[in-house]
Amino acid sequence: MTTEVRVPTLGESVTEATIATWFKKPGDQVAADEMLCELETDKVTVEVPSPASGTLSEIVAQEGETVGVDALLATMTEGDADAEAAPAKPASSGKAKEDAPADDDAKGESVDVIVPALGESVSEATVATWFKKVGDSVAQDEMLCELETDKVSVEVPSPASGTLSEILAEEGTTVEASAKIAVVSSGDAPAAKSEEQAEPKAEAKPKDTAEGKDVEDAPAAKKAMAEAGLTRDQVTGTGRDGRIMKEDVQKAAASGDKAAASPSSEAPAATPPRAPVPADDAAREERVKMTRLRQTIARRLKDAQNTAAMLTTYNEVDMTATMDLRREYKDLFEKKHGVKLGFMSFFAKACCHALKEVPEVNAEIDGTDVVYKNFVHMGIAVGTPNGLVVPVVRDADQLSFAAIEKKINELGGRARDGKLSMAEMQGGSFTISNGGVYGSLMSSPILNPPQSGILGMHKIQERPMVVNGEIKIRPMMYLALSYDHRIVDGKGAVTFLVRVKEALEDPRRLLMDL
Repeated sequence: MTTEVRVPTLGESVTEATIATWFKKPGDQVAADEMLCELETDKVTVEVPSPASGTLSEIVAQEGETVGVDALLATMTEGDADAEAAPAKPASSGKAKEDAPADDDAKGESVDVIVPALGESVSEATVATWFKKVGDSVAQDEMLCELETDKVSVEVPSPASGTLSEILAEEGTTVEASAKIAVVSSGDAPAAKSEEQAEPKAEAKPKDTAEGKDVEDAPAAKKAMAEAGLTRDQVTGTGRDGRIMKEDVQKAAASGDKAAASPSSEAPAATPPRAPVPADDAAREERVKMTRLRQTIARRLKDAQNTAAMLTTYNEVDMTATMDLRREYKDLFEKKHGVKLGFMSFFAKACCHALKEVPEVNAEIDGTDVVYKNFVHMGIAVGTPNGLVVPVVRDADQLSFAAIEKKINELGGRARDGKLSMAEMQGGSFTISNGGVYGSLMSSPILNPPQSGILGMHKIQERPMVVNGEIKIRPMMYLALSYDHRIVDGKGAVTFLVRVKEALEDPRRLLMDL
């Protein structure tokens, strides 16, 4: 039995809407009341539920199209339609549609490879690398491909043993959470897909891209642009294919962003055109697309500069006492706790101590409110082959030296292996960045929004210092605190650095809470 999916009533005086996102595609099984798509009007966003259980057989109105009330959106087949769903799956190409029934018979039971949950606030990923190719035999839980989000890398295992019969998302393709990216034929059946069947899919992509250039902006965005006095080229669209959404207009109006919109929502910032390059130089250049992680790093760092009233204050610390204490107890510490005693635990404890006295450095701004944190979730910046990530040591103010060292060691290893989860990188209230491990003598760290403070550690270098009227050689380190001057005054920033300096130059103060 065929059931129609139509546009619901949108509200008083609202006669049309734009299809923002389809959560399902033809051939997918859906339950009654499960969300099929999202519509956006000039006032609200409306989700369209499935009227019955069954299979989504056809999508009539595509993303970006404007539809009226009661317009036909899609059709679906009620009941258990597994047998009927097979011909409908490869609807993207005519030849694939004709060959699908025979193909399914040849390969036996098929298992879909689905994009796993990507984490809170992450809705899409890029297929970075396929470890297998069509026709390869795979074992259950063997890694098929690696996905790259703007925060972490995710490996996708095979859901069953068999043969990788079809790859639906090639390397470089952007996919959404729960999207189907491949098909595995269970058992020993050989791969049934040929290069001829893959060609129509490859040809369809440029067509979709071309259509996306002229896509209609959301009605709510048009209205918001008119009210804010903004033109389309003053707003950067983050919707599919560069479509401008209402939130994009609000961000542009709030920040005064006048950058020209880019077709790709991934671009970190508008940049001037590149100067002409001589032909002989161009031939020796190599152009590589920025990873999603690098694009996110670039965008967030620039946003921090544009949003916060960022200022940096400096001090220097004599590391003699800390180094002597570490040298004296490092062997006993490692023997008892099974982890080496490093400098990061001293700095983390010193910062937690200072944050109690200057709580605004551990706070954040939310609109016109200041949110003070009664805890310290310490972000520890870690350099990886793919870029900088900041795993979070939660409740660092409650942890011992040994617990901090173990957690930093664990998170650092997972960061370098690309195994961090989203939860391990969220919720930080203050950050420490150690550029000294790379030889940095002095630098100004950039805030990690929405945090209001970040401490920069630097290289320990022996320098002549005046101690009690005598010149002594001391291991000195420059400290840099970058802070948001909207919430942290100069007095508070200097006080914070002085307290960190005092704790490191006399670690006994940490034990006495002085």
